[in-house]
Amino acid sequence: MRFWLRNEEMALEEMVQRLNAVSKRTDEIMHQDITPLCAADIQDQLKKRFAYLSGGRGQDGSPVITFPDYPAFSDVPDKEFQNVMTYLTSIPSLQDAGIGFILVIDRRQDKWTSVKASVLRIAASFPANLQLVLVLRPTGFFQRTLSDLAFKFNRDDFKMKVPVIMLSSVPELHGYIDKSQLTEDLGGTLDYCHTRWLCHRTAIESFALMVKQTAQMLQSFGTELAETELPNDVQSTSSVLCAHMEKKDKAKEDMRLALDEGQSILESIREPLVKSPEQSLNQDQLDNQTTVQRLLAQLNETEAAFDEFWAKHQQKLEQCLQLRHFEQDFREVKAALDVLAQKIATFTDVGNSLAHVEHLLKDLTSFEEKSSVAVERARALSLEGEQLIDNKHYAVDSIRPKCHELQHLCDQFVAEVGQRRGLLNKSLELHGLLEASMKWCDEGIYLLASQPVDKCQSQDGAEAALQEIEKFLETGAENKIQELNKIYQDYEPILTQDLMKHVQKVFQKQESMEEMFHRRQASLKKLAAKQTRPVQPVAPRPEALTKSPCPSPGIRRGSENNSSEGNALRRGPYRRAKSEMSESRQGRNSSTGDEEESLAILRRHVMNELLDTERVYVEELLCVLEGYAAEMDNPLMTHLISTGLQNKKDILFGNMEEIYHFHNRIFLRELENYIDCPELVGRCFLERMEDFQIYEKYCQNKPRSESLWRQCSDCPFFQECQKKLDHKLSLDSYLLKPVQRITKYQLLLKEMLKYSKSCEGAEDLQEALSSILGILKAVNDSMHLIAITGYDGNLSDLGKLLMQGSFSVWTDHKKGHTKVKDLARFKPMQRHLFLHEKAVLFCKKREENGEGYEKAPSYSYKQSLNMTAVGITENVKGDVKKFEIWYNAREEVYIIQAPTPEIKAAWVNEIRKVLTSQLQACREASQHRALEQSQSLPLPASSNTSPSKGNTRNIKKLEERKTDPLSLEGYVSSTSLTKPPEKGKGWSKTSHPLETPEDNDGWSSAEEPINSSDAEEEGGVGLRKLIPGKYTIVVDDEKGSPDTLAVRSGDMVEVVQEGDEGLWYVRNLTSSKEGWVPASSLSTLLSKSSSAQCLSSSESSAGSALLSNSSSCSESCGAPLSDLQG
Repeated sequence: MRFWLRNEEMALEEMVQRLNAVSKRTDEIMHQDITPLCAADIQDQLKKRFAYLSGGRGQDGSPVITFPDYPAFSDVPDKEFQNVMTYLTSIPSLQDAGIGFILVIDRRQDKWTSVKASVLRIAASFPANLQLVLVLRPTGFFQRTLSDLAFKFNRDDFKMKVPVIMLSSVPELHGYIDKSQLTEDLGGTLDYCHTRWLCHRTAIESFALMVKQTAQMLQSFGTELAETELPNDVQSTSSVLCAHMEKKDKAKEDMRLALDEGQSILESIREPLVKSPEQSLNQDQLDNQTTVQRLLAQLNETEAAFDEFWAKHQQKLEQCLQLRHFEQDFREVKAALDVLAQKIATFTDVGNSLAHVEHLLKDLTSFEEKSSVAVERARALSLEGEQLIDNKHYAVDSIRPKCHELQHLCDQFVAEVGQRRGLLNKSLELHGLLEASMKWCDEGIYLLASQPVDKCQSQDGAEAALQEIEKFLETGAENKIQELNKIYQDYEPILTQDLMKHVQKVFQKQESMEEMFHRRQASLKKLAAKQTRPVQPVAPRPEALTKSPCPSPGIRRGSENNSSEGNALRRGPYRRAKSEMSESRQGRNSSTGDEEESLAILRRHVMNELLDTERVYVEELLCVLEGYAAEMDNPLMTHLISTGLQNKKDILFGNMEEIYHFHNRIFLRELENYIDCPELVGRCFLERMEDFQIYEKYCQNKPRSESLWRQCSDCPFFQECQKKLDHKLSLDSYLLKPVQRITKYQLLLKEMLKYSKSCEGAEDLQEALSSILGILKAVNDSMHLIAITGYDGNLSDLGKLLMQGSFSVWTDHKKGHTKVKDLARFKPMQRHLFLHEKAVLFCKKREENGEGYEKAPSYSYKQSLNMTAVGITENVKGDVKKFEIWYNAREEVYIIQAPTPEIKAAWVNEIRKVLTSQLQACREASQHRALEQSQSLPLPASSNTSPSKGNTRNIKKLEERKTDPLSLEGYVSSTSLTKPPEKGKGWSKTSHPLETPEDNDGWSSAEEPINSSDAEEEGGVGLRKLIPGKYTIVVDDEKGSPDTLAVRSGDMVEVVQEGDEGLWYVRNLTSSKEGWVPASSLSTLLSKSSSAQCLSSSESSAGSALLSNSSSCSESCGAPLSDLQG
């Protein structure tokens, strides 16, 4: 670099010298070094024309200066006269001026006295050499005579260094100077215009000054350029280069203008030749032409000197800019290589399984492909630096070390990647050996478990089994681990503490399996020997071997077949083994230890599949989040994202990041803790069951995500990300992974439960399975719930969603038109019902066009029924799939037809649970209030009787004063519920709901009502199964005994609870007495009752009575409705 700067200084010095020479030669050309006068300085004096240089020459080439007749010559100041003489004598060349000047003084119109004064003045102050003075004396007779006499007598006064010749006429003048060298006023033919001469002289001198100033300006500009300090960044260097280019262009423009000016002057001088080719230029014109040409040459020399300097200076700036670009790129590339070095340093994991190592190798390959861009850029930059050096860049000392550093970093990175790949390949090889050994061990265990014991009891069977075992052991040479120390030695670089433990476990498993084989071999060899007596094989009881836990309701084996093909293939081996072992055990007598060992193997397989698929799942989620979601925030990828996709990351991916963090940080780590005790893994699910609720949020967002994907699936962003990740499947397949995963758990838990039936954690597994199925149901229900449109309220206020499904619905309202009733019987409405804890919603299902989630239906809200005013009739005559939901004491009746009887039974059962829970809550509140009242009011003497009606009214009045009339307690019966004697075992339950007449407005709290009409149709024979509830007695009790409660026809009774020995505890609401009644008598007394047995929650909430305005409220409500309202 110093050498280059020295060259630049030398270039500047050379240019300065050349430009100084131009300035000096310009002064010499214009004689500025001798007479620094310019025409512009004495332009007014020259315009007086008392003397001029016509351009004529004497016979020896002497310049002729003419003093024309100028009457005011004597008035010209000496200073002006001296300036004009000095300027005129400086114009001719030094050679011509050295010969001497010829002065022609025209005084033909003047007086002798003036002639004498003029001659004497000129002779006294002429600044140059004189060769001859020619005076044209006055032409008047008197003045001529006077001049002759005066010149003769005063000759001594005119003694000069040159002769003075008095001429009487112009022809005499022609004898001394040729006519062609004299102007027309002296009888000559020389073309002379004083104004034109003055203009030319002014322009030439101005041009000469321009040439000189240009040279000086370029000299200063060159010095400025050379002294400019080079910036240290690209932007500043580019700015300096642009600024210098602009100044250079301005200087070049000035030089071009100067050249144009010189050419214009030259053309002006040659103009007479253009107009008249036969005319020639006089000597002064030729001198002017030569002067301009010499000035143009000096200007060209100036431009050439500057161009040479500028070329070197521009090269310096461009090389400086190249250096700054190189340095900037070097910093960026080095930073990128440093990042790559840090990332490759994190690739320390050698994997914990074959699949894991393959995934790590894939990650390493992907990382290498991504980093190849930075490595190739670094190598290209190094080559660029070498090229700069070859082009003789001035900063070689700075560029070469950086090139070497880039090459070193690239080579180091490539070597590091190669080393990591070598370690992973070693790990892949080791895990391949371990997997092969484990597979060999498992196959051996399957072989041992699948050999039928009964066949082995014979000599031929034992020999066949022995050959089978020996043949299998021969395969161990290529599958099993031969020497543990050799493994340690060969794979020492990758043997971490965990991996070493894994190797030891596999080796121990291998040894244990071989020991089992040796024991089996020894046993079979004994059996293969000649038998002394036959042995009768005894097969164990099949139920002892095939016992399995009860499956969850509604879950069948067929559901497992819906799993993915890959999952079925992975579970195939141990499923086959299980099947084969189940079949073989029925024909052999195996020990409990062998069975438990086989089940333990199957449990480990299920656990391994759970862990392997969990790891793959976590890695797939991470891949999506890093390869797609994070790239949406990458500025370099913004141009690939379509407008419809911008700011939609949360919609597209939902809460996938939350799911990933849960599985990666918590669930996967906790699952790994159960690898040695897989039968207890149910506890892990139960402990984290609340966390699985995050899947509900993801599934609820899935329709929006699916819709957005279908709109933007052809976006270049997705294609680029998929290309980078080397995924064969598009993003939508990976967005479905969480949905697939949450459904996969229940399949794995069922498998684990099958093989853990007698283990400690079986109950936890069953509970975990039920919980996962509950989550799946909640997710499915929520997907339907969010599709409801048109509901003004908040669905969360309705309580938990219990069930949902599609039904055919007929309506039958009391207040409706008769035609509406008739039409309702024949034209059902298709409605989708949503059963909540507090209400049941009726919606109309609308199928949407589209694919995938876009085809999911939506539900238009139609109406809702408050569960506090709902009752049900569990059976409708003529159709086992129908049931009734009635509202406000059957003011509104909805006949519901389910798709199947099973669905109907499930819905009726769930509605019964809701109403029963409401009833129970009401009773508890009533008992609590009655207990409070008993502390302040006297109770009746008998413990088996209820308070009298009068007391009831008094209690109710007191209750009205204590309770808000709009509260729930205000509508609940204040009658104390007396606890029956301790004979009962609890309420009986029946599963035969029957029909109830439509015109009944009474309410029943029975869980499952009795329908007398159906009983009569079926023959009416036999006892009916009773359930708690209110009934009307239709026959007098003629068989009553002293120990039983007496009832009469028309009495309203409440069947409370079933006891021992076929007795029911009954409360007579008419007589306010209580007691036990035989079931046979009670069935007869109620057999012809027209009282409807319909389950309703009206007793549990008087709010229903208020809503329905029913006047047929049961007496158990404790007070008339008017009292409650007033």
